[in-house]
Amino acid sequence: MRELFLVEAESEELGWQERALCAQTDPEAFFPEKGGSTREAKKVCQTCEVRVECLEAALGKDERFGIWGGLSERERRKLKKRAV
Repeated sequence: MRELFLVEAESEELGWQERALCAQTDPEAFFPEKGGSTREAKKVCQTCEVRVECLEAALGKDERFGIWGGLSERERRKLKKRAV
């Protein structure tokens, strides 16, 4: 029974990723070089239906790189500081 729960929890966690617009676009846009533009990635995030889930996952896993939920690593760090 525990194994079934773990499989269901894992599939629910991955479910939002399958619906994410970034999965249908160039991944390079979401991981720009240092100093590179994040505009394209953030534009995609603005219309994504799973933006909130994406941001929550990034904050929960302390993602250090890339655009997640429409925010850069620096923006996520500021958001976490304000929440504390």
